[in-house]
Amino acid sequence: MHSQTDTQTGTQNTDQNADQNDRPEYDTVIQDIADYVLGDVSSPLALDTARHCLMDTLGCGLLALRFPECTKLLGPIVDGTVVPHGARVPGTSFRLDPVKAAWDIGCTIRWLDYNDTWLAAEWGHPSDNLGAILAVADYLSQRNLARGEPPLRMRQVLDAMIMAHEIQGVLALENSFNRVGLCHVLLVRVASTAVATRLMGGNREQIMAAVSQAWVDGSALRTYRHAPNAGSRKSWAAGDATSRAVRLADMAMRGEMGIPGALTAPQWGFYDVSFSHTCKDLALKPEAERRFRFPHDGPPRYGTYVMENILFKIAFPAEFHSQTACEAAVILHPQVKDRLAEIDRIVLTTHESAIRIISKQGPLANPADRDHCLQYMVAVPLIFGELTAEHYEDTFHQAHPLIDALRDIMEVVEDKQYTLDYLDADKRSIANAIQVFFKDGSSTDKVVIEYPLGHRRRREEGIPLLEEKFRHNLATRFPTAHCSAIYDLCSDSSALHSMPVNAFMDMFVI
Repeated sequence: MHSQTDTQTGTQNTDQNADQNDRPEYDTVIQDIADYVLGDVSSPLALDTARHCLMDTLGCGLLALRFPECTKLLGPIVDGTVVPHGARVPGTSFRLDPVKAAWDIGCTIRWLDYNDTWLAAEWGHPSDNLGAILAVADYLSQRNLARGEPPLRMRQVLDAMIMAHEIQGVLALENSFNRVGLCHVLLVRVASTAVATRLMGGNREQIMAAVSQAWVDGSALRTYRHAPNAGSRKSWAAGDATSRAVRLADMAMRGEMGIPGALTAPQWGFYDVSFSHTCKDLALKPEAERRFRFPHDGPPRYGTYVMENILFKIAFPAEFHSQTACEAAVILHPQVKDRLAEIDRIVLTTHESAIRIISKQGPLANPADRDHCLQYMVAVPLIFGELTAEHYEDTFHQAHPLIDALRDIMEVVEDKQYTLDYLDADKRSIANAIQVFFKDGSSTDKVVIEYPLGHRRRREEGIPLLEEKFRHNLATRFPTAHCSAIYDLCSDSSALHSMPVNAFMDMFVI
């Protein structure tokens, strides 16, 4: 705001319509992200976990190709489009430009909600970033070879995965976007933009420019994740975010300028526009409360923590807050399967986030609605002893009215200690408990599961099952010998690290 003295009256006039036009430095958050992705990854644990994450994520994408609602969205926007050096979509014959390839890969790997998860103040699925990473790396590798230059190696893909996991996960640790109605795929776009620009050879200025554009894009609303509007957009929203990330990275590499104050600009920046509940609240909230928080109230310390502690979905294709509840239901199945008509009530004891996100009553309209309903995801394994992606389909649901009958007699209650342990950085438990009460006054024991099978505390138990899951998913798309070749490569860290990205992607072409 400018002011000047009126030479006739001696009074000071304030020009309310003028803004100071001193262009700022890039916001610290943006600078920190750029500096991080320009560094190196050295953690053996993170690299090995990333290898398993790659296997699981690709396997889930292959499994999703069995579902027509997913495959109808894939392929070139204009039929017959030929893209020189086009990126491949694993499990298909598509060869697409990197922007659409990122969309397709991201859509397939998220469709069934069956791979890794990160839970903190915000939650999400950092493996979603693989859509952008693979599309860009495959295209660049093919282009480089055509120019007589070396292709990218799979070690660079794993490094990019670790960095994208870290950016998304650290931003989520103490910053709840869901509480202001924003979808976590915003963090996918930001992380993917940073690593995609780096893979393209971007320098610090170009990475910051691209990331600033990602923040200015704002965020999708969470409407499509919650009752009564839950629907299939939640299965392609991450693919959409990775696609936009590739586009922004490409623009930055072409010289498009950034927006340095994308986060902090008064009134117009992300913090003031999108990180407060309402404009009325904005005037009342201290400025510090409208800024991102990081552990220990200091600058973000990006490393390899998120990848090393990522949560894998191994047993159930279900929203992660329900994983331990599903496991408890499977344990109880033998005790209740012959007494289903005798059940009086079922008590689900859980944590606050599960209640807020996935506890639902009333009709469930579609598969996306069902795989985010705690009661549905408990009822199915109580009745059948398992929970698969097919159990969410309309035909299955309509054929088994007992599922909704059990939902109607479920009570969901919070255990405050479960909530505290969920937020405890040293525990990060996702506890659930189930107890079934019968009409004759008897009951089962209360089955409590604190840590899901995919938790770091259960890695020794979980990794062999994760590898078996990958084998199974490969077999849904490829002949036995080809499955073995892919599995053997992914099981050999040294061979995988040195593999050209284009050669790796060749193995997934139908």
